[in-house]
Amino acid sequence: MAITLTDMDFQALTAQAEQQGEPMYLLTEGGTQYNLPKQLGEGGDRIIELRHGLTIRIRDAKLRQPIRYVREHASSFPLTAKFYLSGMSRVQTLDAADIDDDYQEITGHHYLYHLPEQTEIEEWPAGTPIHVLMVFADPSYFSPFNVTQSDLSKPLKKLLDGNGTQRFHQPLGQLSPPMRQLIQQILHCPYTGLMQQLYLESKVLELLTSQFAVWTDEPPPEKSIWLCAQDIEQLHQAKDILIQRANQQSPSLMELARLVGLNDRKLNQGFRQLFGTTVFGYLKDYRLRQAQDLLCDSSLTIAGVAAAVGYKNPEAFSTAFRRKFAISPKAYQLSRRGLGS
Repeated sequence: MAITLTDMDFQALTAQAEQQGEPMYLLTEGGTQYNLPKQLGEGGDRIIELRHGLTIRIRDAKLRQPIRYVREHASSFPLTAKFYLSGMSRVQTLDAADIDDDYQEITGHHYLYHLPEQTEIEEWPAGTPIHVLMVFADPSYFSPFNVTQSDLSKPLKKLLDGNGTQRFHQPLGQLSPPMRQLIQQILHCPYTGLMQQLYLESKVLELLTSQFAVWTDEPPPEKSIWLCAQDIEQLHQAKDILIQRANQQSPSLMELARLVGLNDRKLNQGFRQLFGTTVFGYLKDYRLRQAQDLLCDSSLTIAGVAAAVGYKNPEAFSTAFRRKFAISPKAYQLSRRGLGS
């Protein structure tokens, strides 16, 4: 059973652990180590501050129990690059018309995002080593550069050109060998003092350059994988499990993969090939189609329909429904009532 935490909850647990004598904050070479309270797990985050709002966060931890972390992002939010060396997380966003409302971040992949004024629920599993490198860059860091003449993707160009409300979460595929080399150079920086700062900033900028180059407005199509008859049968089993649990808490990608005997990559990519969408994209579409049927019953409330198809938050349901069908659930229900009279 996952424990749900907010920033305030985590700060309270950290203060309690510190009072009990746990070393929560340690100065390291060029940065600070923030440890997890022992009741949550082992390890923590190392933070290194560079120039002009550029920050490195290295997460190296293992949780004792699953955690659902609820974050309320402010209007001021850094451009964030995330590189997964091990571990994974599931992220749900609330009331975001321009961001997927349910997605995974997985081992060996990297992401670039900017999510101001956004509520996120991030779920981390227990017992799995988590090793993630994150880079935070204040958009103003890029103001001296000529953004308008660049080949950046449109959302990224808007952000770096001064549009602080621009939101996106962009998966950028698997870590390339040069990216992995850069990450290892950052993790094992051979310098201290000024040279450490210069070295780390140069490596971080190389990483960001690699991400900017990968993200184009028209990414290349994903290569197909070969699916044997057993793979196809297992994918249909996974689909059936999703349907059976559609009105409950859905399994994570890794849990579903384990239940049907596939790895998470083949499960997600196989879903794309067989059903034309991701695992959670299929589940969302199924729930919304079920909601259409339920909304034909005018005695049901919108909140009741949302709960019946597995949405805990009626507002998140309404946003997803409107995005899918270009009409609000209430308007759809009223239109069906008119057809039935």
